[in-house]
Amino acid sequence: MSQTNEAGPSNLVEVTSPEHFTEIMQQDLTRVSLLNFYAPWAEPCRQMNEVVREIAIKYPQVLCLIIEAESLPDVSESFDIEAVPSFVLLRGHTLLSRISGANASALSAAVATHVAPTRVNGTGSVSKTSAAPRAAADTYDASTRNGTAATHADDQDEEDVVPETEEQIFARCKKLMEQRKVMLFMKGDPDTPKCGFSQKTVNLFRQEKVEFGHYDILKDENVRQGLKKLNEWPTFPQIIVNGELIGGLDILKESIESGEFQEMLQG
Repeated sequence: MSQTNEAGPSNLVEVTSPEHFTEIMQQDLTRVSLLNFYAPWAEPCRQMNEVVREIAIKYPQVLCLIIEAESLPDVSESFDIEAVPSFVLLRGHTLLSRISGANASALSAAVATHVAPTRVNGTGSVSKTSAAPRAAADTYDASTRNGTAATHADDQDEEDVVPETEEQIFARCKKLMEQRKVMLFMKGDPDTPKCGFSQKTVNLFRQEKVEFGHYDILKDENVRQGLKKLNEWPTFPQIIVNGELIGGLDILKESIESGEFQEMLQG
């Protein structure tokens, strides 16, 4: 199923690979992006694809990315997509909203809330975000009515197995973050990563000869969700230096290229 054609708006783009996704997202960290996770066999997705096309036409300043969830599991898993259709609204790395299920009005309202009218000179007051993103401002879940489970999402771990308070979870997360000078919270382990972004992070660390500790967030749902909330960062891997989050793979690459990462290691 093709999501773009010659007559389609230029800001409606079908993602073809994890590398393609990363490249597009790094082009403008001030731009609002709408990620549309779909499956070609799901009727609700076909309906919502048209809604996204209409949004792309109405808001030319919004980058609308069409992502086939099962064909690009690395991207889907990095945003914890467990059903299709699902939508993630971002500004740079800042998570603005998540909508799960075929709810056109909720999606349109979320975009309208976070997107300012187009300006002639294209300027605005939004600052670039190299810092960790804030948590989602709002979330809508319609998956119980018309969302379709994605077959690749097999990590719906049991929640609240351990009766920990949020304070206890945060304390445990902080302790883990401070175990080594550099900590990598990833899916899987360095020898058997379960996510392409985690694999690339490990490869980059090894290439730069960085000594690091690691933790498999798939083994503990409390830690997984706790890190997202504590660090205000919605995806994995998460890279920690001196007990503080620096970001994910793309920010790691940027900081290595600029020399900032080496400075942090020496600090």
